[in-house]
Amino acid sequence: MKNSLSLRPLSGTQFVLEANGYAASIASIGATVRSLQYHGRNLLVPFDADQVRPFFRGAVLAPWPNRVVDGRYSFGEVEQQLSITEPLRGHALHGLVAWLDFAVVRQTTRRLVLGATIEAQSGYPHRVALEVEFMLDAGGFRTAVTAVNVGSNAAPFGIAPHPYLVAGEGRVNDWILELPARQILTVTPDRLIPLRLRDLEEDDLAAFDFRAPRTINDTFIDHAFTGLGRDEEGDATVRVTTNTGSGVALSWDGECPWVQVHTADQLSPAIDRIGLAVEPMTCPPDAFNSGVNLRVLEPAGSADASWTIRAID
Repeated sequence: MKNSLSLRPLSGTQFVLEANGYAASIASIGATVRSLQYHGRNLLVPFDADQVRPFFRGAVLAPWPNRVVDGRYSFGEVEQQLSITEPLRGHALHGLVAWLDFAVVRQTTRRLVLGATIEAQSGYPHRVALEVEFMLDAGGFRTAVTAVNVGSNAAPFGIAPHPYLVAGEGRVNDWILELPARQILTVTPDRLIPLRLRDLEEDDLAAFDFRAPRTINDTFIDHAFTGLGRDEEGDATVRVTTNTGSGVALSWDGECPWVQVHTADQLSPAIDRIGLAVEPMTCPPDAFNSGVNLRVLEPAGSADASWTIRAID
C-alpha cells in the first residue's frame, strides 16, 4: 500500500492562488513559485509538480544568496566551512532554504503564508525561522519574506528570490531588457569570484548597461548589479519585454540594494536562454566574506524583503 508521502509530488505540497487574471502555483519545497501566468501567458519559466526543481527556479534563497567562495567564511572570529553545493566552481551556492519543506501558516484563495526553520548545522550554527507570504492583487504577484533569529547567537543573513522571467515568445536573445543599474560587480570568468565594483559608464562595460532599454541579443550576463535607480516609492524595477511591448516586470523595495541577472546559458539547446534570471538581493555575492550589506541578526532580531512580479500588456 502506498503511503501519503509517496503520492505527493517531488516538488512538495502544491498550492494555487488565483485573482485578477493571475494564477500562481507554489510548491512547499523551498517555498518555490513553480509557475506564474497572466491570462494563460507564462511570466516565469515553469516546471512540473512531480519534478525535482531545476536550477533553483522560483526558490527562496537564504541565509545567503548567490555564492560563498570555497564555502569558507569567518564570523565572530570563528572559521566556518559550508558544504560545497556548486561542485564545478567549488562554492556554497544559494543558501540552505531551497530544499526545506515549508508548512502552511495561513491560506486563502489570494494569500498563502508558508513557514520553515533553518536549523543550526555544520558551517551555519544558527537557528533562523522564516515566513514567506505570497499574495495576488490588482498590482500583481507579491512575495514578502520575514526571517527571525530564534537562536541564542548572532547570525549572518541574506535573502533573495530566484525567478526566471519570460517576456513572451522567443528566448532571451529576442527580448528587450531595462535594468536601472549604474554599477556592476565584475567576476572571474571561470569561477565567478567577485573582483571589484565598477561603473557601467566605463567603455569596456557598455555591453552590460541596460539603463536605456535594448535587445539583449547574445550578451552573456551572470553578474550582480547595484547603484539602482528607484521610483518615488523607493522601488527598483526590471522590465523584460518583446518587440510588441508586452512582457513582465519585477519590482523590489529598498531592502534589496543588489540584483543578480543571468541569461541562463545552458549546453542543452532545449533549455538554453529560455528565461532571464532576475534576483533582487539584500547583499552581493560572497557577502559572508566581504561583509558588504550583510545583515547580522541578533537573537530575536529580524530581516525582511519583498518583491512583486506583474504582467506588462
